[in-house]
Amino acid sequence: MADERRTDGDDLDRRIAAAKKAEERLSGGQSAPAGDVESRGWAVGIEFVGAVLVSAFIGWLLDRWLGTKPWLMILFLLLGFAAGLRRAMVTSRSFDTDSTNDKK
Repeated sequence: MADERRTDGDDLDRRIAAAKKAEERLSGGQSAPAGDVESRGWAVGIEFVGAVLVSAFIGWLLDRWLGTKPWLMILFLLLGFAAGLRRAMVTSRSFDTDSTNDKK
């Protein structure tokens, strides 16, 4: 027994176009390019690592200058970790409120 229903290609095209229009209406006509979301995610990781490395380097320089090895480097490493974590949290929170992110 074959299914007697026949789906027309035009019907499918019409439904796809309607779904795209509804998505544009919901997102305000803006959609993020596929690579944009990924690059923003990489930026969060790079900012975090950068904050840790730069602060550790500053602590290392201060230790060499003041002769307090390794205490200032450890202190600045912890401060850099906290600053990088805070920055990553703030940036991630802004991703949640951004209407151009995919809701899939």
